[in-house]
Amino acid sequence: MPVSATESSDSSDVTIHVSGRFDFSCHQDFLEAYTAFPKGEKRYVVDLGETEYMDSSAMGMLLQLREYGDKESSVVLVNANEGVREVLRIANFDKLFRID
Repeated sequence: MPVSATESSDSSDVTIHVSGRFDFSCHQDFLEAYTAFPKGEKRYVVDLGETEYMDSSAMGMLLQLREYGDKESSVVLVNANEGVREVLRIANFDKLFRID
């Protein structure tokens, strides 16, 4: 499965793992990954360590996740490879998200 999610033991973080292509074909799985957990004071960590490709629909999904979170800083993008990191930088997502 290209998208999976896990919740931390203290329920404060939801980590969403995206592998392979992060594009429109992942939309429903990505939406279900974060809405499967009750909304609240959570931090959403999107692990892009196994993401090979990202397109504009993936960026739209990240923006939807940002709106779903309680505050602007509730989404963190981690482990992006250089190509994905460059796509995020060109789109100025480094201004909207914390990218680790």
